[in-house]
Amino acid sequence: MFDALSNKLQNAFRNLRGLGRISESNVAESLREVRLALLDADVNFQVARDFIERVKQQALGAEVVQTVQPGQQIVKIIHDELVALLGAENAALETGGKPTCILMVGLHGSGKTTSSGKLARLLRKQGRSPLLVAADVYRPAAMDQLATLGQQLELPVFVKPGETDVLRIGREALAQAAANHHNILIFDTAGRLQIDEPLVQELVRLRDLVKPQEILLVLDSATGQEAVNVATHFDGALGITGAVLTKLDGDARGGAALSFKAVVGKPIKFMGIGEKLEDFEPFHPERMAQRILGMGDVVSLVEKAAEAVDLEEAQKLEEKMRRGQFTLEDFLGQLRQMKKMGPLDGIIGLLPGGAEALKSADLSKSEREFRRMEGIICAMTLQERRQPAILNAKRRIRIANGSGVKVAEVNGLLQRFNQMQQMMKKMGKFQKMLGKMGGRGGMGGMGGMPGMGGPGGFRGKLPKMFR
Repeated sequence: MFDALSNKLQNAFRNLRGLGRISESNVAESLREVRLALLDADVNFQVARDFIERVKQQALGAEVVQTVQPGQQIVKIIHDELVALLGAENAALETGGKPTCILMVGLHGSGKTTSSGKLARLLRKQGRSPLLVAADVYRPAAMDQLATLGQQLELPVFVKPGETDVLRIGREALAQAAANHHNILIFDTAGRLQIDEPLVQELVRLRDLVKPQEILLVLDSATGQEAVNVATHFDGALGITGAVLTKLDGDARGGAALSFKAVVGKPIKFMGIGEKLEDFEPFHPERMAQRILGMGDVVSLVEKAAEAVDLEEAQKLEEKMRRGQFTLEDFLGQLRQMKKMGPLDGIIGLLPGGAEALKSADLSKSEREFRRMEGIICAMTLQERRQPAILNAKRRIRIANGSGVKVAEVNGLLQRFNQMQQMMKKMGKFQKMLGKMGGRGGMGGMGGMPGMGGPGGFRGKLPKMFR
């Protein structure tokens, strides 16, 4: 996500952090690299120029704190201005209607239909009862695509195959929502390869009929500041309330995200960060600024972990660890919980310093190793997972053949598992000793994952972890 921009800003910051004092000449020279990085990311020229001017004025007018280096102060100013440029704070979805109506609008290929499904999934998790409405009457596969998404998500979809009157679809969808007590309707509307007036007028009529609380413009972030031109036209005609940026997991340079709020004056509310239906998040300007500047996003990481980990199961697992009863079946569960959090590079990228560490880490090898470990354990019987001591040579050969690996890999996994068990037993004894002494111990979170230390020790442990 914005890798090229992030790398160039990191290079610019190395020069900034080395400043011994702040002067107009050295600030201007250092900020020139930041400006070029923004322009190369396809940020609107006027937005980039105004951004640099604000940073420069604040840097020259700032009082230097003795405990902070001058260059670090400028980096802090850039961070704060970047947050303001992205929208200052998360803009919540307006859900005050009865029912709440949301129009998803945009050009063809921007990801409206998929984003509609993703948004419905997110709202259901928040306790809402969404109804997806197939209001694209021009693209033949649009209704089928939305219906398929509804089946995958187990969500209701209002579809009228063959219907060409969008207003009739809108009226009947509202009636169905009232009859079935749906409190949110998400309208997947028609798109075009380019903006045309008939499309816009049709959307205006649908808007006037359903009176939506939200009109969300879905934008392909890879289109750069051209997306902002599209947004300006749609806003002038419809009065959009916000944007959904899609394909942020690709080669997006950042121009659309960094220019949108300043040019259009409306917030970015959601972002699509992958192809999976769960790869959809509310847009938090401060978190995004931290990611762009290589500072990580620990809050989002904690939220991912909280979503993936069952608290009750984690407490049971902690008790097993204390008693030295951790089994291969438990270990398999830990591996699968970690997979729920997403790809390994995405997890590490959210940690402070993670972006830099990813440059030298061979994560593809690590991902393959995790898959092999899962395959080896899945090739075992339930009894073998719970009682690894019974795994003799004959059983190990069978497991190796069943999982498509060599016997040496099975032996290696079991050896590491035994070492982990011994470590847990020692930790359990140590905690008991602390309890007798009145101390407090705890083994929270993903303690069972070998080599996964806390964020504080991340920089030092990463190279060893992924050799």
